[in-house]
Amino acid sequence: MTDTPQPAGIRKTVLPNGLKILSESIPSVRSVSLGIWLDAGSRHESEPDSGITHFTEHMVFKGTERFTARDIAYAIDGLGGNLDAFTSKETTAFTAKVLDDHWPQALDILADMVRNPTFAEDDIEREKGVVLEELKMDEDNPEYLLGTIFARSFWKGHGMGRPVIGNQGSIRAFDRPQLRRFFGGTFRAPNLLVTAAGNLEHDSLVRETERRLGGVNGAGRAERTPPPAFSPEIVLHDKPSLEQVHLTLGVGTFSATDSRRFAGFVLSTLLGGGFSSRLFQKIREEAGLAYSIYSDLGLYSDTGCLVIGAGTALEALPLVLEYTLREFRDLKERPAPVEEIRRAKNYLKGSLMLSLESPGSRMANLARQEMYHGRLRFLDEICEQVEGVTAEQVHALSNEWFSPERIALSVLGNLGDTRIEREQLAC
Repeated sequence: MTDTPQPAGIRKTVLPNGLKILSESIPSVRSVSLGIWLDAGSRHESEPDSGITHFTEHMVFKGTERFTARDIAYAIDGLGGNLDAFTSKETTAFTAKVLDDHWPQALDILADMVRNPTFAEDDIEREKGVVLEELKMDEDNPEYLLGTIFARSFWKGHGMGRPVIGNQGSIRAFDRPQLRRFFGGTFRAPNLLVTAAGNLEHDSLVRETERRLGGVNGAGRAERTPPPAFSPEIVLHDKPSLEQVHLTLGVGTFSATDSRRFAGFVLSTLLGGGFSSRLFQKIREEAGLAYSIYSDLGLYSDTGCLVIGAGTALEALPLVLEYTLREFRDLKERPAPVEEIRRAKNYLKGSLMLSLESPGSRMANLARQEMYHGRLRFLDEICEQVEGVTAEQVHALSNEWFSPERIALSVLGNLGDTRIEREQLAC
């Protein structure tokens, strides 16, 4: 067992089987947020297994060798806490938040869920119905549907392009042997990370975790997949039932570990990251063409994408695209003014600080930092890196990213005979 030095209040221990434990002590609160994280998500699945990580996330709540689904629900409610879980393209998490007196019991429940699920046949069949209804609900949401359409074309033929939830065919085909095979090969100690933040002691967390998870198989990691290629296509998806036209315009970027990521976040912020951003001011405030307009830089272990998203009227679509591409062009032609860079930096730092005010967000931050960077960084260090971004760096990224041949566009709505050609994306 090894204990690695970390920033003040944070400690990290690696158990002999390879499972990592990180905690942040926050004595001023009376709660503890816990998480058991799996360093695997939907991108690591094969085509026949599409959605199996998400389905397994559901199934661990259906019962273990010690607890029925009702036992789990009653136990966590009896502690005055809550359980949650999510699956993403690269990560799966099982979390709990409880009063500080009860965290060992909450850890006991979480650990049993991720180590000893029963995968009962009847539960599998029932949960298929639940997940299929979740899929229908998602597909009724224009933003979700557009995100799925965009990812499928942008990362064509790669796990990054498949929806986390899977598809009707793959969900209906899941059976117990398939789930057991996936679970046994993936839920192994080198893929698992336990994080906690709140009023608790690290040594106690290590003891309780080792007692419950120290015997998890320590062999092997989930199979890694190669980086995806970018496919900047124009996709128009007609859905006559929608009142608005929804668009996602995106460009391929770099990974979460690239040293230029802070310049990328500044660029995304000044484009569409706040009320003072260029797109918000131009498209919503001045032109009144959209209620929602935003920019988001999504970074992953080996890839990334900057997307602009908006909802507007069909007749306003050309203008929204024109205004967006005009800002791309301006950022390529000249460095952003110093005062604009300063606003973006302050917005970024403020968002970061405010987002880390709760034990739950700190617990999740421990996991993200460890999985993507392999170490914990002081907030001061991150702020210094944001402060170090220059207008020239943002200018250089703009010229690298905003080339017409790199731009992908997906549009969803009652489109009729609408057409968009590549030359219309010139910037």
